Amino acid sequence: MGEKGTDIQYLRNIPVFCSLPEEQLLQIHKNTNEKMYRKGTVIFIEGDPGKGFHYVKSGKVKIVRITDDGREHIIKIMGAGEIFAEVLLFNNRPYPATAISVDDSCIGLINNLDLEKLILSNNEMALQLIKALSQRLLYAQQKIKNLALNDVTARTAEVLLRLSSEHGQVKANGQVEVNLELSRQDLASLVGTTRETVTRTLSALKKDKVIDFAGQKVIIIDSAALNRIIS
Repeated sequence: MGEKGTDIQYLRNIPVFCSLPEEQLLQIHKNTNEKMYRKGTVIFIEGDPGKGFHYVKSGKVKIVRITDDGREHIIKIMGAGEIFAEVLLFNNRPYPATAISVDDSCIGLINNLDLEKLILSNNEMALQLIKALSQRLLYAQQKIKNLALNDVTARTAEVLLRLSSEHGQVKANGQVEVNLELSRQDLASLVGTTRETVTRTLSALKKDKVIDFAGQKVIIIDSAALNRIIS
C-alpha cells in the first residue's frame, strides 16, 4: 500500500480528475480498486446492482445493450482515460447497459458512496463531472439526430470519423488506422443499421478510395471526403 499511496499520475489522464490538487487525487486514489480484464470479459451486466464509478486505465471497453433476440447493440467504445457508469452517481440504480473489455484492460472502480462524499465537498470535481455528463448527453442527442436525419452513408461516415478521432493512429503516409478490431456487425451496431447494409456502404467507400481495410481494422484514407458526405 505504501507505493499505491503516491502513484496518482494516472488520475491526471482522466479529465474529470485532472485539474484537482494532489491532496484530493490521493483521496480518490485511496478509494480506488483496479482489476485486469482479459479481452472479451464482461465487466458488468445490464440490470446488475450498480457498484460505482468506472474508468479505463488502459485498454478499451465497449458499452452495449442486448436486444430481446440476443443481438448486441454497441452504444460507445471507451479508451484509456474515459469514464463509464457515471450516471449511477447519486442514485441507487442498476447498471443501464453491459460493459465488455475489447482488449486486455485495466479498469478502475470507485465506490459510489466514497466518490459522492468527495464530490459534495469539492466544487471543482462537481463541475468536471457535470461537464462529463453534459458531453454524454450531447453525444446521445447527436446520435439520435444522426439516426433521424442522416442516411446510412452519412451515418457511417460520422462513425468512422469519430472512431478515427478517438481511436485512430496517424501513419507516415497521413492515413489514419482505427486502432480497433471491429467486425462488420460491430460497425453496423454503431451506425444503427444491418450488417449487410453497412458492408455494402463500406465496400462503396473503399471503391471510392475513401477508406481501406487491414483485416478487421479500418484505415481512413480521405477524412475530407467523409466530412463532405456528412455535410
